[in-house]
Amino acid sequence: MFHRIHPKIRLAAIIAASMAAGSLITGTAMAGQPHMLNALTMLQRAESQLQAALPDHDGYRDQAIGLVRQAIDAVNNGIAAAR
Repeated sequence: MFHRIHPKIRLAAIIAASMAAGSLITGTAMAGQPHMLNALTMLQRAESQLQAALPDHDGYRDQAIGLVRQAIDAVNNGIAAAR
C-alpha cells in the first residue's frame, strides 16, 4: 500500500521518520531536546495544514494525516524515552 502513496507525501513521511529515528539512534534525544521538540512542532503544523486541505485527493490526504500522526507518536516516544 505504501507504493500507492503520492511520491511527495511518501518523501515527507520518510524525511519525518528519518529525522525522528536519526535523533534516537545518534543519542541526541537528551534532556534539552530542541531538535526533537522542533520536529514535533513542525509535524503538528503539518497535521494542521493537512486537516485544513480539501479532502478531494483520492485518499492521499487521509493517508498523509495518518503518517504524520505516526511520526508525531514516534517523536513523542523518543522524547519520553530520553527522559
